[in-house]
Amino acid sequence: MKQILWFRRDLRIIDNAILFNSQDEVLPIFIFDKNILEKLPKNDKRVTFIYKSVLKLKYELQKIGLDLAIFYGIPEDIFKRLKKDGFDEILTSVDFDSYAKKRDDEISNILPLRRYKDSFLIDPNDVLKIDKTPYKVFTAFYNSLKFLHQSKEIEESNLSKNIKKVKYDYSFIPTLEYLGFTEQKLPDFLYKDADELIDEFSIRLCNYQEDRDYFYLNAGSNISVHLRFGLISPRTLFNKIKKLNAPQKEIDFYIRELFWREFYNYTLYHFPKSEFENLNVIKVKWNENEDDFIKWCEGKTGVPIVDASMKYLNKTGLMHNRLRMIVSSYLTKNLLIDWRKGEKYFALKLLDYESSSNIGSWQWAASTGVDSVPYFRIFNPYLQSLKFDKEAVFIKSVLKELEDICPKVIHTENGVQENIFLNYPKQLVGISYSRNRAILEFKKANNS
Repeated sequence: MKQILWFRRDLRIIDNAILFNSQDEVLPIFIFDKNILEKLPKNDKRVTFIYKSVLKLKYELQKIGLDLAIFYGIPEDIFKRLKKDGFDEILTSVDFDSYAKKRDDEISNILPLRRYKDSFLIDPNDVLKIDKTPYKVFTAFYNSLKFLHQSKEIEESNLSKNIKKVKYDYSFIPTLEYLGFTEQKLPDFLYKDADELIDEFSIRLCNYQEDRDYFYLNAGSNISVHLRFGLISPRTLFNKIKKLNAPQKEIDFYIRELFWREFYNYTLYHFPKSEFENLNVIKVKWNENEDDFIKWCEGKTGVPIVDASMKYLNKTGLMHNRLRMIVSSYLTKNLLIDWRKGEKYFALKLLDYESSSNIGSWQWAASTGVDSVPYFRIFNPYLQSLKFDKEAVFIKSVLKELEDICPKVIHTENGVQENIFLNYPKQLVGISYSRNRAILEFKKANNS
């Protein structure tokens, strides 16, 4: 038996399903997929992070007597070549987005493909209502998994004891430049491993439930990028959080947030068309003004909190969860622009981009998805910035032209525009007018 262990979004050796289920001679591989890379900008920070993580994985595999063969190309072409080398099957972790499913189906016609649900805690097929249909409300979904999220520990996978490295040329290590990218400076926390980040978060966790909404604070775990690319498994993260010395209610609240990630993956699995269509079949008459969308992307909407959030995203690839809700509400409700355009833009920019969570969150904001915010509940961006950043700390850190402006003015609609010494963009649309317009449009769409 000769197996290919195809690492994708599981760049680790601890609690790894393909290392647990493998046997006999194995060839661990990672493919820098041309189909994906050719669509990314050459300064994409994620590629730098993945590249460094792949090299680290190679080193960790070498320490346990294995190695990592690194490829650059079209996956189908690579597996056609590997088939000629006498390999029997491929082991890999599963993804549920449309590209991954199409790619895997094509590769399974070349070699048998065993897929493991290793990036999430649950198998979506195992969690159904009594009538065998999937949940559409998070609370009901979460309550049905009480046995899991209330447990103290989830069993993790061990390394198979019955494997050995197959003879192969493992010497090829492409440079970033060879892949068509330039090395990027990453945020400081991405130079730390998951264990370091969890240790740091253990202090902040003691007041997590309250602090998490204040986007000028560093209150989160900073673990989402590591989780997205599998430098830590969700089981390991669950177990480590459960063992932290923190109030139980704070631990439970964080674990609940982890299950939102499960819920959105579960939703994409059961409703794959939601990647491209409104899950709730309503026809909204979206605003097609491309200039409005571009100004939102560039942070030139005339609303300080929206502008600061988008400029920060463009510069760093990061955005606080509360800010994601604010800017997505502004785009889909105040500007009445299709959520799919915002989702694609986030996919291009977010360091922790995960298709299921991103799609689910955008459909939540647009009131078109599962358990989404009611269409008549629309975030007022000025009230949001006042409530969660009273002194405008975050806004001023990004929008340097507002450094000397009174926070009260920043949190007031058209406040900064009334300052004759500032050349700040005019609002694209009034908050009250656009709110009423959105409610009317969504009401019509729902009624029809």
